[in-house]
Amino acid sequence: MTSKGSKSRIKWEGDSNEVIRTWPQAVRQNFGGELSRLENHEEPLDSKAMGKSLPGVHELRDEDRDSWYRLLYHLHSGWIYVLHCFKKKTNQTSMGDLRIAKQRLSVIKQRADYLLRRKNEESKREERFR
Repeated sequence: MTSKGSKSRIKWEGDSNEVIRTWPQAVRQNFGGELSRLENHEEPLDSKAMGKSLPGVHELRDEDRDSWYRLLYHLHSGWIYVLHCFKKKTNQTSMGDLRIAKQRLSVIKQRADYLLRRKNEESKREERFR
């Protein structure tokens, strides 16, 4: 989760923050820049939607000579939910990594803060159509 008193709109789920802290400095800096772009409502330089495998989830991508690094995130009501961070050696994202992200997204969607924001968004949309 976001640190108490933090102005950041990034919410770290599960062990995502601990995992990313073990990665090489250059990779961490690249992901930090991408997350800053998201916080500033800008498009990341290297991101793609996960599509049918995880609707509503995008991945940030980086690599070094040994591994490919991935950060899966979900945007909602101005918040950036970092669902899962992992390394991989092949082009495929493992079913285990997809399962972790899907489970964390499901938990987020049940939380009171998420549901309240969703309800507020729906009310605003209804007001626009009146």
